[in-house]
Amino acid sequence: MTTLILLALLLAAVQIWLLPMLLNLNNATYLLSNRENPPEPTPTLARVQRAATNFQESLPAFLVLAVLAEMQGIDLTFVASLWLALRGAYVATYALGIVGLRSLIWVGSFGCLIYMALVLAGVVAA
Repeated sequence: MTTLILLALLLAAVQIWLLPMLLNLNNATYLLSNRENPPEPTPTLARVQRAATNFQESLPAFLVLAVLAEMQGIDLTFVASLWLALRGAYVATYALGIVGLRSLIWVGSFGCLIYMALVLAGVVAA
């Protein structure tokens, strides 16, 4: 589970920092400035930024659930791996503008979090 937690944090760094930076290289002077007057983002950059915001909303829940599973000795490795894979697919489909599939992926990742919480609460067996 520790590896999955670290991979989730790596995905956060890629999604929140690296992808937007790479998609905004044509505005390097802005990236090196105080960032007071941001340029208009490209449609792809705007989608990646929205995906990053969505990720920032779900990452804390995942981290809490993963740490609790680790502390309680409950093996949620498969569902945590599935959540991580779905979140990676989510940013890819969002960046590419694939609307329907993106929504299904989001529902799946949210379902993973719900399942993790139910297992930790003892409502569902792992």
